[in-house]
Amino acid sequence: MLRHNVPVRPGLERIAREHGFNFHIIDNEIYWDESRAYRFTLQQIETQIETPTETLHEMCLEIVDRAVRDEAMMTRLAIPELYWDAIARSWHERDPSLYGRMDFVWSGSGPVKLLEYNADTPTSLYESAYFQWLWLVDARRHGLIPRDADQFNSLQEKLIARFAAIATAEPLYFSCCQESEEDRGTVLYLEDCARQAGLETRFLFIEDIGLGTGGLLTDEQNRVITQAFKLYPLEWMMRDDYGPLLRKRAERWYEPLWKSILSNKGLLPLLWQHFPDHPNLLPAWFADDAPPTSALEAYRGYVRKPLFSREGGNVTVYDRGHRIVEDVQGDYGHEPMIYQAFAPLPRFGDSYTLIGSWLVGDEAAGIGLREDASLVTKDTSRFVPHYIAG
Repeated sequence: MLRHNVPVRPGLERIAREHGFNFHIIDNEIYWDESRAYRFTLQQIETQIETPTETLHEMCLEIVDRAVRDEAMMTRLAIPELYWDAIARSWHERDPSLYGRMDFVWSGSGPVKLLEYNADTPTSLYESAYFQWLWLVDARRHGLIPRDADQFNSLQEKLIARFAAIATAEPLYFSCCQESEEDRGTVLYLEDCARQAGLETRFLFIEDIGLGTGGLLTDEQNRVITQAFKLYPLEWMMRDDYGPLLRKRAERWYEPLWKSILSNKGLLPLLWQHFPDHPNLLPAWFADDAPPTSALEAYRGYVRKPLFSREGGNVTVYDRGHRIVEDVQGDYGHEPMIYQAFAPLPRFGDSYTLIGSWLVGDEAAGIGLREDASLVTKDTSRFVPHYIAG
């Protein structure tokens, strides 16, 4: 894995605007950064990223199967007991899933290590699946990268195929919160993929979902919603006024209720408990457990994470001497915590780099790379494209 500088395409602002990438600049800071690119070999992609992604996903599904049968595990995940039966039904009835993203730390040698699984509402999909591919096509044509360069990116075709496989005759609603331009862009992209798969789609902001007769959810025209994709966390849904309606399972949700187990940071210690010393895992433990000896002996420190933290919120990095190395503020400090051994992200110049490895259904489908000046990747961390050569 090598990073090198590349010229920015002339007219980038125009290109982004023409393709609906309205958040390539966030808060007057560069978010999409094509002044640099990462180069991988095909062997690195296939053996170090693609295969571990699918292996780890299978392990995660085994944890779901165990958790829905184990009240102690569900309690440790701090999932409200009110929803346990509905989550178990969602799993046993195999409610279909659409996608997810695993975040890896990898320096280019040795096995990748799983930092977390964004299994419910992963962002940066549009950038990974679509705009990154446009960059590859242009960069090859202009000789900015080798003309035979490829990209680990089958996201769009897999998403379209997945939508076709899970399609029903009912309209599929797409929803997100009103205030997030980034979320709106991601949902628009997914809706376009669904339409390409032949589905009838409708868009509705989360705030505009209504309650109809018999406790059924409705749109602004009082039409009953039978299935919906929501870029809105399941744990938030469970806390909302309409949350208890999830138990009725009157709607098919994407992502399904069983994903609430995988999108929970408590997944990390559960994985370590059931697959100890797996080469793609970092030692992890719940706050009230004793840390594995290896966590403090073999690693540079440890990281504290809230169970439901997003975008790096309230993540704290400690060194071996229990001194704070990095501390991110946020809205999740009141939640139960887990700890994970600290494997620092590789540093390129003045930036630390994270690999996000995507799945569609159960298949690895591509990667997106994020850079940040700090050790904790956040929502504003820059997205940098990649390609395969050699």
